Amino acid sequence: MDPIHRGPAESGHDTAAEDARPAQPAALPERAAPAPARARVTRIVSGDLLLTVNPVDGSEIEARPPGEEPPAVRRRTPEERAEAARAAAVPVPPGPAAPALPLLEREEQRARLTETLTRGRCARLTGPDGSGRTALLDAVAADCATLAPDGVVRLSGHHRTTGELLHDLRAAVLHAPGHRPDRDGLRADLTGIGAVVVVDDLEFGGAALDELLAAAPECAFLLAAAPGVPAPSAEAPIEEVALPGLGRAASLHLLEAAVGRRLTEEEANWAGDLWFESEGLPLRFVQAGALLRQRDRLRVTPAEFDAFGALEEAFGPTGTGAGTGPADAVPALDPYENPDIELHEVPLPSLGEGAAPAALLASRLSRSAQTTLRFAVALGGEVPHHAHLPALVGDTHADAALGELRACGLLSPAGSRHRLAGGVLTQLLAHGYGHDAADRVLTAAQHYAWWAGHPSVGPERASAESDALLAALGALVGGDHGGTTGAPADAAAAGAAGGEPGAGPRATAVALARAAAPAFAAGLHWGAWERALRSGQEAARLAGDVAEEAYFHHELGVLAVCAGNLGRARAELEASIGLRGVLADKRGTVAGRRALALVADLTREQEPPRTPPPSRTDSPPRGLPVAPPVTLAAPEPPTEPLPPVPAAPSAFPDFPSYTDAEDQGPTVVSRAAAPADKPRRSLKAGILDGTRRNLAAVGAGALLVAVLGTVVTLGATSGTDETPTSGTVTTDSTADQGDGTDDVPGTDDGAPDDSEPADPPASGTPTASGSPGPTTPGTTPSSAGTVPTATGAPSTSTSGAPDPTPTTSAPGTTDGPTTPTDPPTSPGPTTTRPSTPATTTPPVSTTPPSSSVSPPTPPTASPSTTSSSPAPSVTTTTTSPGAGASSTLDGTPTPGTATVG
Repeated sequence: MDPIHRGPAESGHDTAAEDARPAQPAALPERAAPAPARARVTRIVSGDLLLTVNPVDGSEIEARPPGEEPPAVRRRTPEERAEAARAAAVPVPPGPAAPALPLLEREEQRARLTETLTRGRCARLTGPDGSGRTALLDAVAADCATLAPDGVVRLSGHHRTTGELLHDLRAAVLHAPGHRPDRDGLRADLTGIGAVVVVDDLEFGGAALDELLAAAPECAFLLAAAPGVPAPSAEAPIEEVALPGLGRAASLHLLEAAVGRRLTEEEANWAGDLWFESEGLPLRFVQAGALLRQRDRLRVTPAEFDAFGALEEAFGPTGTGAGTGPADAVPALDPYENPDIELHEVPLPSLGEGAAPAALLASRLSRSAQTTLRFAVALGGEVPHHAHLPALVGDTHADAALGELRACGLLSPAGSRHRLAGGVLTQLLAHGYGHDAADRVLTAAQHYAWWAGHPSVGPERASAESDALLAALGALVGGDHGGTTGAPADAAAAGAAGGEPGAGPRATAVALARAAAPAFAAGLHWGAWERALRSGQEAARLAGDVAEEAYFHHELGVLAVCAGNLGRARAELEASIGLRGVLADKRGTVAGRRALALVADLTREQEPPRTPPPSRTDSPPRGLPVAPPVTLAAPEPPTEPLPPVPAAPSAFPDFPSYTDAEDQGPTVVSRAAAPADKPRRSLKAGILDGTRRNLAAVGAGALLVAVLGTVVTLGATSGTDETPTSGTVTTDSTADQGDGTDDVPGTDDGAPDDSEPADPPASGTPTASGSPGPTTPGTTPSSAGTVPTATGAPSTSTSGAPDPTPTTSAPGTTDGPTTPTDPPTSPGPTTTRPSTPATTTPPVSTTPPSSSVSPPTPPTASPSTTSSSPAPSVTTTTTSPGAGASSTLDGTPTPGTATVG
């Protein structure tokens, strides 16, 4: 239904309006919530990669498909270069125009620089801030306009690196939209560029400057830097030109040009003192001229020039200040020469105010200009573009404030923008212009966050304002804003950032970085892109916004891939994937893993190919590795054979060698070696092989000897714990059955009855055994050791071959010693445990001393007897403790042993 022109069917019907009412609420939400603008997605070709910049979901990086070829690169025409130069120049701000100032006492430097550039060499102009470097560069650039085929290229080195300047040079000469070459492609494009490159405000030197000069060999560079910038290297082909201060006469002439009239005698004397104080710095006389112009307006009654009160409305009720509009035409003629003008007495500024005039000049400016200065102080000297001043200041005519500041000498050009002149920032901070810097920064950040994300703002405009945006971002992240802003400011910051209420400056910084970073990337200003991402990542970390922190890590990884820094890219992408995994962000995790897979592919491509090791055709001897053959440059002289090295004495006895069981080494099955390809073994390799074999054999032998010694020791000490006790019949003691008594030997601890004498043996054949075990046929019995007798002579029982004849002993006492039938044998000492010493009885027989020890024998099932007659033969041998020849393992003598057989 048309609300203006009704149809014929709707005329005169009262229900027409009622039918139209329900549609009205439906239309209101459509007007209140318009459809959101589509995100600006940009595709950029960077070398062999394709970068898709998406402000909403994040950037994506992939290998360039075959159909996505970079655009053709063409050289700009002279008309296009002139248009690009005008766009890159400092715009003329609205407001009062600054007076035209001459270039004084710079003819020598100008001619020298022009001659140097004409010869194709490079020059570096050094001078302090305010010495007129930019004015001299403009004059030299005008002299060299037709010198090079690609003309003159003006670049700004303020906050720029070597790579950024090289990309700016390429963009100024070549036209290739949507294409940013890699390092090799950039060098290839710069090789064919021949231009005079003028770089102002250079901030690096040394190796970085050498790289800049080497990247464009066909260009002549004219550089301007402050004295504090690092100097070029000694090998750099650069001619140094210093820029001194002006003389006294030139300084007075410059001051008269700035004031627009002749100086009085008092003003000339004051200017002479100022020249001595400032050492002829041109900027001080430009600012002194602004002070004298303000003094002239103060001395004239404002009502004589402003009958309608325009000055009071513009500059406040005091009527002081250099304004716009009618104030521009205030003294069209010299007030000192017009007798009709009444002059008020206004003193000259002091010498201190003339040397540091920023605060005095600012106090006489309009309110908009003063507010602009406060924003510039809060941003670290960066002045917003004049198009942003009405929104920041809150005045529709605030864009004219830049004209006032420039005319007073408080601003200096920096690329396509303005910044505070040298020393002005320090002077304003000393006079309290930074007390509300936190609020100013927050206001500027909120404005730039909204402006950078607006669809109507192109990437080129955002890149041109990058210095102010980055200054606001850095002030928010690096400054201490705790408690500096109230709750309304925090809520406004949170609303601008799209976060929770009370988030404050950190959330605003995240929102600003989130909006500005994609614009910088699309505008090919990747240096500003990286700085914005790092500041945003730090702000997100401080604010606790994990999702935004993961986004910035992902973007930093993509940027590192484009720059060829794969190690940094892997670290950033892994951090992003980890954070997004915590948030369960599947889409972001997949995008990060794709980029990480691309990094892995690029890493494998950059790795040098690995050379496979040569296959071995020889078999190492005895299965041991051999040293690789060494190719000698010259044949070695014949060497004499080395003398045999004696083997170190072993701590163990020699082990018998068995020829049939020698270690021949493991069997190795390999391919047969060709006789012609077998390398000649060196002497060093042979010695090493022999030493290894000897060490292996010695170790094996020592181990075997140790094992055998352990086994022998354990066998010798086994079974010795079975000592015969009293009343036990063993193979070495039998019961007495010849006398028919009930006395059992051994029941009274081995002591014979006192009523009966001991029965001595009638024969010299001993039956004592040195071992507690039974004697089996085929074994050699031995004596028990030396037994002392009652007469003092030792009695030794010996044994020879086994004798089956029973041994009998007649009762009575034998006067002579018993003669052994066989020669004694003594293979070694007996190793038995000490037994209970027996009671000493009068000796029956005396035997010569001997030592016979038999090896231990295992016990048998049936004990053997040594008697074949009805009357048993009992031989009692008593050994005193400590007098026996038997010894135990620990070397202690064996106590007396009694053997009954």
